[in-house]
Amino acid sequence: MVQGNRWLILAIVSSALLLIVIDMTVLYTALPTLAHDLNVSASEKLWIVNIYPLIVAGLLPGLGTLGDRIGHKQTFLAGLLVFGLASLWAAYSPTAASLIGARVMLAAGAALMMPATLSLIRLTFTDARERSFAIGVWAAVASGGAALGPVVGGFLLEHFWWGSVFLINIPVVLVALLAGGLLLEKRPGNPELQWDLVGSILIMVGLIGMTFAIKEIAKIDPSSIIAAAALAIGAIALFAFVRRQSRRASVPLIDFSLFSNPIFAGGVLAAMVASGSLIGVELVYSQRLQLVQGFSPLEAGLRILPIPLAAFVAGPLIGLLLPRLGTKLLLWLPLGVIALALLVFLLTRDMAPVYWMTSLVVMGFAVGAAVTTASSAIMLSAPEKSAGMAASIEEVSYELGGSLGIAVLGSVMSAFYTRSLVIPEGVAVPDQVRQGLDQALLYAERLEEGQREAVVNLARAAFDHSFSAVIVTTAILLAVASLVQWLIVLRRACDPPLTGAGHH
Repeated sequence: MVQGNRWLILAIVSSALLLIVIDMTVLYTALPTLAHDLNVSASEKLWIVNIYPLIVAGLLPGLGTLGDRIGHKQTFLAGLLVFGLASLWAAYSPTAASLIGARVMLAAGAALMMPATLSLIRLTFTDARERSFAIGVWAAVASGGAALGPVVGGFLLEHFWWGSVFLINIPVVLVALLAGGLLLEKRPGNPELQWDLVGSILIMVGLIGMTFAIKEIAKIDPSSIIAAAALAIGAIALFAFVRRQSRRASVPLIDFSLFSNPIFAGGVLAAMVASGSLIGVELVYSQRLQLVQGFSPLEAGLRILPIPLAAFVAGPLIGLLLPRLGTKLLLWLPLGVIALALLVFLLTRDMAPVYWMTSLVVMGFAVGAAVTTASSAIMLSAPEKSAGMAASIEEVSYELGGSLGIAVLGSVMSAFYTRSLVIPEGVAVPDQVRQGLDQALLYAERLEEGQREAVVNLARAAFDHSFSAVIVTTAILLAVASLVQWLIVLRRACDPPLTGAGHH
């Protein structure tokens, strides 16, 4: 029965995954509108975006193991229900604090669903080549969906209010709940596995602490005490998590022995770097299009469209070619291609569309290739009994990469913007003007025409400097990651078996 419906099952889990990854980036084009309507501060704006991937990354290890314990169908359907309720809350949030709370609940639903999506694919598709293609489809949705978020957000904002970017989740959730309940096979889990809630909380506290420290350091007037405290809390929590896992050797939340396989470790690194670069670059580029170049949210989304379209094509295609080309080659090469494409994009961003669009297409295709290869490397290097754990590690890599991309690249942008902004003499401005371009534009609305134009032009010039810094930083990180992959993976590893019968 399941084999006959396997392509429908792929469609169900892919639609749920699409919701999860779009929700990570759909706010990018909505941020300027949302910040204006809710009077959101620069710090609140980053937390609205960042709290979602952070909470997902913190909960994934525990909830992936929970799926192995009670069954992936159960966690998938429960996650859909939580996600749908949280979408309603987010759509009608009256304040920034309420929206951040709704994003936390959205993250909890996403963390329940995500490991189940990949585990259900692995357990449903028994033919090795069909499975590679299915994982390619999954990866295309993961990378292309994240890149599609700004387009969806832009289209909705052209016709509706910002809450509509959450409200569109509801019909998909209802259809997926009904179809999943009917078609997904209820497989028994392994009740001997334990669900380590404490460990899940420790890793979440660790990730949030580290990210908070990065954000604090990037402020105009950072507090060394707050940054050091956040860093210490994060480090202690992560250290305690690792110690706890070593003491729970029989039932760890994360089996660190999996990382002794260079292909598995290389897949994790590729997933983190590819997702971090994609999400970080999209965040700053979508803001540049609207706040500097004056495009509407929909126009901004359409200019980003080459990335998801290319990623959607790359996923299934690389899934089919992976057995022939080999995992080792595709774990390092796409990262280097993304770095080159970004530098070309930076040089051509204000030239004829054919130049910068070509660079975005190449970037999107390379991101799709990297994500597909990383997913296959991780899932096929782990034993089948640990499918949920491997899937959660794989998805933690994407979420953690995304949140670090936002935190690090957002901090680079903020730091360069602050240091590049020169306010003309005689114009007294509050500190928030130096925190971000949208705050500067909001404040400029209150000034007289001459002063307003001067502040707007200077703020936009400062943002352009920070945009260039983000692109160059991302390209350097990608080039270093590509070199590390080549040195470690290419020389030490063998390609994983297509059957996925990996060993510890």
